[in-house]
Amino acid sequence: MNNRERYIFWKLAYSFISDHGYRIIQLFENQKELWLEKIENKKAPIIRLLLHNLDWSNAMQRDIEFTAANGERVRKQIGRHELNVVNIYVSQFPPVDEYEFRLAKPFVHSEGNKTMVSSILFAQGVYEAGFHRISERLGAELHFSINDDHLEEDVESVKKAALDYAIKKVKTERAILLNGKPIFTYVFIAIQVAVFFWLQLHGGSTNTSTLIKYGAKVNQLIVEGEWWRFITPVFLHIGFIHLAMNTLALYFLGTEVERIFGNLRFLWIYLFAGVTGFIASFIFSANLSAGASGAIFGCFGALLYFGVIYPKLFFRTMGLNLLVVLGINLMVGFSASGIDNAGHLGGLAGGFLAAGTVHFPKKNKLWLQMLFFIASVALLYGSLSYGFSSLGKSHDENSNLLMAQEYIKQNNYDKAYNVLKESEENAVNLSEKTYFLLSFVEIKKEMLPEAKTHLQKAIKLDPSFDEAFFNLALINLEQKDLEEAKGNIEQAIKLKPNQQEYSELLHEINRQLQSSDEGE
Repeated sequence: MNNRERYIFWKLAYSFISDHGYRIIQLFENQKELWLEKIENKKAPIIRLLLHNLDWSNAMQRDIEFTAANGERVRKQIGRHELNVVNIYVSQFPPVDEYEFRLAKPFVHSEGNKTMVSSILFAQGVYEAGFHRISERLGAELHFSINDDHLEEDVESVKKAALDYAIKKVKTERAILLNGKPIFTYVFIAIQVAVFFWLQLHGGSTNTSTLIKYGAKVNQLIVEGEWWRFITPVFLHIGFIHLAMNTLALYFLGTEVERIFGNLRFLWIYLFAGVTGFIASFIFSANLSAGASGAIFGCFGALLYFGVIYPKLFFRTMGLNLLVVLGINLMVGFSASGIDNAGHLGGLAGGFLAAGTVHFPKKNKLWLQMLFFIASVALLYGSLSYGFSSLGKSHDENSNLLMAQEYIKQNNYDKAYNVLKESEENAVNLSEKTYFLLSFVEIKKEMLPEAKTHLQKAIKLDPSFDEAFFNLALINLEQKDLEEAKGNIEQAIKLKPNQQEYSELLHEINRQLQSSDEGE
């Protein structure tokens, strides 16, 4: 084997690595066999280079079969449905017997027919045919000049260039992927676990009053000035399953983001995404909410930003898996009830923007970061302006109901009344629940005429509302309108015959009617 063949071997390797984005899978100890891959492109073939003199074509055939068996093992390891291997021989001369038919068509491995080997020969007299077939297989031109008088220095130079380029690429990618050990990820995990147990000991993590007390997102309270509820809910979780799922997600996603972006950048991304998630929830969801989901979706957003800046590295390391997991999470969110999808999407956008404002360690792009900063400020300003406007609050009846119920638990009927009256004045189509709760508060405040009016409105919206008929009968009884009271309680009993309280009230009304008749 002379310098010419060694030069061709390493020049081909250099071209694949530097010009076509391939990476070394394995370089054999004798440095005469090299395997290369391009993971980010699933359609790109695995490349095997062999520096070996082929004297007979049957030896070539045995090696092709051996390569197919190795390729099948590789296919199973990397989980591909099918695998194409381009098998390149660099030999001083072609085999002395007929060999062309062995290269004419791909060899398919017999086990499952899922690994296919296309073989190409580089030897004296067939170099141009080899270049043509490789270029055709790669879909890109590959060609270089070959001389008969290559020196040892030429071989060592191109070999060093190929290996140095491969090593430099690995180091560059490691420098991008490893910018710090996770610290804040574990801090946030510890905080949310500690807060969960605190909630459990002080009323329960699923108790609405406890959640509100310790900072859950409640639109009405944010409107009243409790702006810190955009960040405090990130550390609260509603039940053990909620905590466990978010902790697991944070462990896997947070550590990856913190390694890529570094500790302080991760801290900014996580908290900013948490805030944008709850701002989105404030705008689009009237329900009480809490949890780190928005911040965790922000980690997805940061990794998507990484994918935009380094697409090849992204798809080689995590891209497809990340997109599948993100897609599954979004589908589950939109198909299941009780999930704050607005918060998830807000966190996703926030994480992407936050990553853009800080970019990557030691790789600042000021113009790009400024663009992302302006976009982030515009998003925050526009979202908060809309959220605090009358238009943004006009559909917030559920939030007002939640707060009214909380005030009622505290026997603070004046605040409950003010919240419900605000709903009545601002809402276009008020629900029967709000009218009913408002009537309850008015009964407590001894505003019976108003309570009667609101109960009648609730019944008009829902004629099967038995509790509304019951309360209306109580008001009728208080106002000595016994016949009206009897009619309403009978309707309540008709709707819910087994309610003992209704039967007892009917008995009392009949007793008073009888006493009234006897008095006359």
